Amino acid sequence: MKDSGKKEAMFCTPLDKSAVKCGLCRQLCIIQDGKRGICGVRVNESGRLYTLVYGKAAATGLDPVEKKPLFHFHPGTSTYSISTVGCNFRCKNCQNHEISQMPKNFGPVLGEYFPPEEVVSAAKRYHCQSIAYTYTEPTVFFEYAYETAHLASKEGIKNIFVTNGYITEEALRTIKPYLDAANIDLKSFSDEFYRENCGARLQPVLDSIKLHKELGIWIEITTLIILGLNDSENDLRKVARFIKNVDEEIPWHVSQFHPMYKLLDKPGTPASTLRMARRVGLEEGLRYVYEGNVPGEEGENTYCYKCNETLIRRYGFEILENRIKDSKCPKCGAEIDGVGLA
Repeated sequence: MKDSGKKEAMFCTPLDKSAVKCGLCRQLCIIQDGKRGICGVRVNESGRLYTLVYGKAAATGLDPVEKKPLFHFHPGTSTYSISTVGCNFRCKNCQNHEISQMPKNFGPVLGEYFPPEEVVSAAKRYHCQSIAYTYTEPTVFFEYAYETAHLASKEGIKNIFVTNGYITEEALRTIKPYLDAANIDLKSFSDEFYRENCGARLQPVLDSIKLHKELGIWIEITTLIILGLNDSENDLRKVARFIKNVDEEIPWHVSQFHPMYKLLDKPGTPASTLRMARRVGLEEGLRYVYEGNVPGEEGENTYCYKCNETLIRRYGFEILENRIKDSKCPKCGAEIDGVGLA
């Protein structure tokens, strides 16, 4: 049935005895007949791989693009957000675990039928400049996102991934013609953190960030800071140095953690820790570092990297003032990095 969510999957290699290898994300699951991959939404049926979430939306919403967070990509505009169930990570702090972890261990694959053409129509109806594939990991609903992004591009609507960065090179290159921006989580610079907290590895994320940049996709990086796990100045300095080595123009969002899911015993991140992280990022040579989830902090504003003039004043996800003209600082004329700034 067209609304079942089932569709033959992309990036599949047949193996012996009806097994298949999924080449969509860097988990590179080898899936036996009758089993699902780590994401819980790709299933092997008699040696053929299927996605179970095509056109099957679990959540939609109208958001400011700043909520993604993207501060240098068409600031002040609205984005139409969409997701399905499923994720290729198992983060203990997942804020959307009800839908991201739902299909694990052959759990239910829920959602309402919402095909690509209707997603694009909704984005147009609400005058959104972009569609964000978000809330859960967009890579795991790739076929759905890919066809939606293709249609959206024809209508002049931009496309955004809010992602953990575990997509394979083949899949990223496939969607690149229609993918305009991405916010990528760089959760820590510790492989141990990735293994224990996320069920993943660090290096594929680093490689993915580099590839996004090489392909010309606008990227911003987010690090959710959790006390006792990834909050050391040394670790944060490694993150900042890595971003700087990719490109100093990449904005870095250091965000406040709130007790969530399996990390209810961890306290919320104090604003002082975010200020320290922002200081570290600026010391390492990043042009733009933002404190996230703490409305009212000076670290949520955009400043000129040359003269320190305040260019965009924010409160939370709301823009109070944008002084950028023709992508330049009105005081010193420095070119401000980003897409569609003003």
